[in-house]
Amino acid sequence: MWIGWIEFDVLLGDVHSLKEKRSLLRPLVAELKRRFEVSAAETGFQDQHRRALIGAALVAPDHAHLRQVLDAVERFVAARPEFELLSARQRELHSED
Repeated sequence: MWIGWIEFDVLLGDVHSLKEKRSLLRPLVAELKRRFEVSAAETGFQDQHRRALIGAALVAPDHAHLRQVLDAVERFVAARPEFELLSARQRELHSED
């Protein structure tokens, strides 16, 4: 069993309140869950209106599938015009590690 996660540090564009921030992040998190069947959430910078950490995680039967999904999630987030992707960090673990 493989466990993997990715965390994105993103800068939001023309956002002036936490309410506006949430209106951008909720659809992104929901789409990550729906499209890629991962667990996803806002994981940091909840008190800053122009910055966010977004995390996604999954359990996969093999390493190739894990890499494929995490890479697709990263491409999806990087392609969103309303976010500037500052960094993406991935981590993978095997159940026997």
